[in-house]
Amino acid sequence: MNSQIKRPSLLDAFSPVLLMVTLLGGAVIYFGDSSSSGANQIALLLSAGLAAIIGIKNGFKWDDIEAGIIKGISLSMTAILILLAVGSLIGTWLLSGTVPTMIYYGLQILSPSFFYAATCIICAIVAISIGSSWTVAATIGVALMGVAGGLGVSLPITAGAIISGAYFGDKMSPLSDTTNLAPAVAGTDLFTHIRHMAWTSFPSFVFALVVFIILGMTETNSAEATRIAQLSEGLTSKYTIAWYLIIPLLVTLTLALKKVAAFPAVFIGALVGGLWAVLFQQELIIELAGEGLDGFGANVTVIWTAMFDGVSVDTGDAALNDLLSGGGMSSMLTTIWLIITAMVFGAVMEHVGLLKRVVDLLVGFAQSASSLIITTIVTAFGSNLLTADQYISVVMPGRMFKDEYEKRGLAPENLSRALEDGGTVTSALVPWNTCGAYMQSVLLVSPLEYAVFCVFNWASPIFGVIFALLGFKVKKLVSKEEPQFN
Repeated sequence: MNSQIKRPSLLDAFSPVLLMVTLLGGAVIYFGDSSSSGANQIALLLSAGLAAIIGIKNGFKWDDIEAGIIKGISLSMTAILILLAVGSLIGTWLLSGTVPTMIYYGLQILSPSFFYAATCIICAIVAISIGSSWTVAATIGVALMGVAGGLGVSLPITAGAIISGAYFGDKMSPLSDTTNLAPAVAGTDLFTHIRHMAWTSFPSFVFALVVFIILGMTETNSAEATRIAQLSEGLTSKYTIAWYLIIPLLVTLTLALKKVAAFPAVFIGALVGGLWAVLFQQELIIELAGEGLDGFGANVTVIWTAMFDGVSVDTGDAALNDLLSGGGMSSMLTTIWLIITAMVFGAVMEHVGLLKRVVDLLVGFAQSASSLIITTIVTAFGSNLLTADQYISVVMPGRMFKDEYEKRGLAPENLSRALEDGGTVTSALVPWNTCGAYMQSVLLVSPLEYAVFCVFNWASPIFGVIFALLGFKVKKLVSKEEPQFN
């Protein structure tokens, strides 16, 4: 570190955090569910401004801070591109009949009494297969939210079940990016990490299923048979409904399974959805095109519009219209705005050393193996709050704690599991985190509403803490010279 740069004090480190918490709390009080539409962004920028002022006071130059901001924002570009692609995908899948078909069949086979548990299991199976919670939410999740609306069950609970299943499957899949990232940072191998992580993940998942079964049994606000018939009739009145309209979904999931990167996989899925709309939904396209356009012009303009601005379908049923309208890249712009401002705050905090100062304080309290693991989980969650990115919440604590685990004779898989328990799964619970903002934009439910129902996501770090306190499945570091026994 440059000798002219002062080490930040604890007051320096915590001042921007306290300001952010105060402003975000005020945003929720004054703006409610719409706080993410601008108020949160201003709060994050003002907090970043205070962090920058403190950095300059301590000897940093603005040009260096600005370079750190640019680097921080660049880390979110992949997420931003995926968001834009998902917006297009939702638009073309609504137009093509892919989502309406899944809603239609879901209404026929899913009962409110076991809907939440079934939703969680379905999302978990698909996520294990493809290794992406985001893709699951944008595909299966969107359709299940539509089914929930049709059945008249709780949308926040449904969102919680989708996210719980998606994140469990993501964590346990060897195809997942975070599941590969955590052991790489900690210094262990992938399958050792997955086996060790299963000890906290499976109890958390089983607990989540029990909760969702209980919530389903107490569900009373379910749709009557006549209402389901009305919704089904409304769907068939506007769309061709058939099994082959699910092919765009199968194409997208196959690409994900083949480890094609998320952005091209999702965007190809959007293009296939547009093609399917041309092939099977001509009546709807002509209707949406309006007067003066037919044939080639109608197809081009309606599909093009669906990709950048979504679709708006009028069935005569207001509730059904809400299920069938939306999507487009434009629907993601507020979320992208939130992600950029959150990354600015996190980048400034990290660049001027305020984040490290907080972490150093926490390490000082970790005197035992259990307290070190708990500190790692808390730090990973705190990184999600402060840096707004799940990858940073895995990488940064992983780098900072790796040597400490080795010094205390703890196997690296303890660190990798703690990083996932505290970092990966809690990211979707934070409204301004890239994952929380993404889930809100796709499932159309605020994290403030669904977080309490993401049972797996908050149970996982709790089980991690309990196991650490009990010393259960806390593996000691074994030297290469010593024989290893299972």
